[in-house]
Amino acid sequence: MPVPKAELHLHIEGTLEPELAFALAARNGVDLPYADTDALREAYRFQDLQSFLNLYYELMAVLRTERDFEDLADAYLARAAAQGVRHAEIFFDPQAHTARGVGMNTVVDGLWRALGRSEETHGVSTRLIMCFLRDESAESALATLDAAEPHLDRITGVGLDSAEVGHPPAKFREVYEAAAALGLRRVAHAGEEGPPEYITEALDVLGVERVDHGLRCVEDPALVARLVRDRIPLTLCPLSNVRLRAVDTLAAHPLPAMLDAGLLCTVNSDDPAYFGGYAGDNFDAVRDTLGLGPERLRELARNSFLAAFLDDDEERRGRYLAEVEAYVFL
Repeated sequence: MPVPKAELHLHIEGTLEPELAFALAARNGVDLPYADTDALREAYRFQDLQSFLNLYYELMAVLRTERDFEDLADAYLARAAAQGVRHAEIFFDPQAHTARGVGMNTVVDGLWRALGRSEETHGVSTRLIMCFLRDESAESALATLDAAEPHLDRITGVGLDSAEVGHPPAKFREVYEAAAALGLRRVAHAGEEGPPEYITEALDVLGVERVDHGLRCVEDPALVARLVRDRIPLTLCPLSNVRLRAVDTLAAHPLPAMLDAGLLCTVNSDDPAYFGGYAGDNFDAVRDTLGLGPERLRELARNSFLAAFLDDDEERRGRYLAEVEAYVFL
């Protein structure tokens, strides 16, 4: 069994494997512009973030009903559990669904049909984080938060994702202030393709408690010192970084130097169906390519639970951390 870990940077829509995409398309009468699963898998070889996003949103057309979202989440949780994930904080993009006529109720109720029984079925505890699309308007984000209010018993926090360049965090100040007033936890993508200044802005303007990606913090020593001092977690996604050209090769990834600097780094899968691996695959990749030994891998696993939004269940966090410490690497 792989080392126990929490996954904190995972887009549920990005877990749509070609086989499930075709099954849902057949169920819902959706025509996909691909001959078969092999042709679709070949399309997953994109060149940059925008070409990935184009395909990502195109394939969402197969997600129509509560059952579809339930099947999507259940398939992810089964894969994640097999790779050692004990706790998953799952992003979803309601605007990508409401824009095509699929209501917030359908999305949240469908996901929750899987998440609500996940601990019993898969041994994985879960949290749900609603992301705003940063290339949509601030007004759309506020309307999305309003639509989510009846579901806040099942939504732990808010995030910010999609195309980063040209959409600085400050654009979403108002909706993050409203989310904070509702008691929601706050994270945001920053410093993946955007500059280090976006990380600072996410901290100062949005009040984020965790930075998704944060890779480019290494370009600003003062920012690194701040992140270390304040113990702000970074949810890194190594295989994603390579596929989207945030780093040229996995061997060039700054993760070892970031750990050496004292940053609270975690390793996650982002959009695993598209980026070539789930959480355990990312752990294996950094072990094999970056030469991370057992204690570094234990540190990453430990960090994942320390960074998790488990403040309401410290007993559970303690149990997971004890599992990490007791784990024997072979």
